[in-house]
This record gives sequence, structure tokens and C-alpha cells, in this order.
Amino acid sequence: MPSKRERVIQAVVDLLRAALPQAAHSRNEVKPQIIPAGGFVNVDDGDPGEPEVTLNPTIYIFNHEIPIDVAANGTRSLSAEARLDAMLQAIGTAVAADRTLGGLCDYLLVSAATTEPLTADGAPVSRAALIGITAVYGTPDPLN
Repeated sequence: MPSKRERVIQAVVDLLRAALPQAAHSRNEVKPQIIPAGGFVNVDDGDPGEPEVTLNPTIYIFNHEIPIDVAANGTRSLSAEARLDAMLQAIGTAVAADRTLGGLCDYLLVSAATTEPLTADGAPVSRAALIGITAVYGTPDPLN
């Protein structure tokens, strides 16, 4: 059985796939040279950080920061900014609808987006955002 950390990360990946089914999804990858028409989402494993530890029973409580890269192109009818904003809103709605990932974690929250242009000469106008999803969860073993 996968570790709690791995199950939480995979649940975040699944949540984003459901929220943005038209986007190309990856995990631990760099931004592609060409942003696909439906947008791009990459989930990085992130850093679980130093846990708080409770005793009797021993539980390691993590505030696991999971970075998410999101990118979108502009189209004739919709700017890159508007498409990226719609993708970010879909992520926010999905997180708000399932803050425990089906009971897998205690709480899930999302940070505000940091955006940047991704425009190269001759390419469509693109925008990217970096957000953080923080999953709070406990486990009796930090490696399982």
C-alpha cells in the first residue's frame, strides 16, 4: 500500500484532473515548451516539512505544501489571463468542495496564485500561475 504522503499527493492529482479535465496533467515535470490547447497542470510532490508530533499514540502531523503549476494560452475569444483565471477558479471550487480529500487528510487549503507571462516570439500569448495546496494530515509513521 502506498504511504500516506503518496496517497495524499495522488488524491490532489485526481482532484485537479476532475476539476480541469480538458488540461494536460503531469506530476513532477517542467513546463512544456508549448502549452496544450486545454491548458497545463503540473503537481510537484512538494515538502511535507517538519511534523508536529503527538505522543501516546505517536502521530506525526504534517502541513504538506504541494506546489501546482497551471498555464493557459489565449484564444481569439478569450485572453490568456481570463482562461488562467477560469482554471484557478475551478481549482478553488474543487478544493472547497472536498477539503478532506474524502477523509484522507484533516484539511486542505489553497494559497493565492503568483502569475507570470509565458510568451515567446511568434507563440500565442500564455500565462502561468504557481499556487500551493497545503494538505494537513497525520500518520503514525512518517515514512508510511
